[in-house]
Amino acid sequence: MDRLEDLEAFLAIVEHGSQTAAAKHLRRSLQSIGRSLAALEGSLGVELIRRNTRRSNPTAAGLAFHRRIKPALLEIKAARREAGSEHQEPRGLLRIAAPVLFASAYVAPTIGDFLSRYPQVDVELKASDRRVDLYAEGFDVAVRVRQLPDSELKARRLGALRVVVYGAPGYFAEHGCPRHPEDLVRHQCVIRSAEPDGDRWSFRVRGRREVVRVRGRFRTDDTAATRAAVAGGVGIGIAPLWQIQQLLVSGQVEIVLEEFETAKLPIVAVSPPTKLPMAKARLFTDLLAARLKRERYL
Repeated sequence: MDRLEDLEAFLAIVEHGSQTAAAKHLRRSLQSIGRSLAALEGSLGVELIRRNTRRSNPTAAGLAFHRRIKPALLEIKAARREAGSEHQEPRGLLRIAAPVLFASAYVAPTIGDFLSRYPQVDVELKASDRRVDLYAEGFDVAVRVRQLPDSELKARRLGALRVVVYGAPGYFAEHGCPRHPEDLVRHQCVIRSAEPDGDRWSFRVRGRREVVRVRGRFRTDDTAATRAAVAGGVGIGIAPLWQIQQLLVSGQVEIVLEEFETAKLPIVAVSPPTKLPMAKARLFTDLLAARLKRERYL
């Protein structure tokens, strides 16, 4: 295995433009930087840096090698810092991403609790319904509410959401109440256009998953607008139970087709594939998991 200092020397040469600049940056001698580069190229059997009198330019192989090892080297350094400070108070910036409504309902309150417990940590929360690129955008942890495709992301299940079909009593009084998922094709449904399959609703019928293609005159990419439209009698909607709990308690909507509900959607905390779990990220997800466990509408 190549020595860490050899890899550090190579990265510094690429990023600072010369062996002299790399030596100055790392506070090592020029001869030491040269030996590290030679040892690394010797072990790999390929030229990584093309030298001239004033500049050291990476070869194509060098650029590719730099792109692959820089994230790994950063993680090794982070792991060393983390291991060395595991017994100390967590500190530094924690960057979190979460869906918009879920962020305000569950993630932000958990962050408040987290900040009161760990005064040396700052938190940045990105609330977005788009699927963020954790690695490219520099997030430490993201909360996702969906079935995850196979990927290299590290995932921790925090809980699960019950998904329900619901509508306003006034709508059901006028148009009738669906008794079977197939009845939905004769109803107006409010469709979430932000979802690629927003007009395909899943159910469990006789133990098997079935998908019903629904239709409606109103569609929107906004979750709050969807709830308002359904409560106003525009049509039938589908949503996680927690999103409509206030409407349900107040009697503005009621749940239908309960016996055909599919399995709950998982709530998952994911971290980048190369990122070693930091103490502060682990502590935050512990708090969030505990909060979700106490929630009666999930």
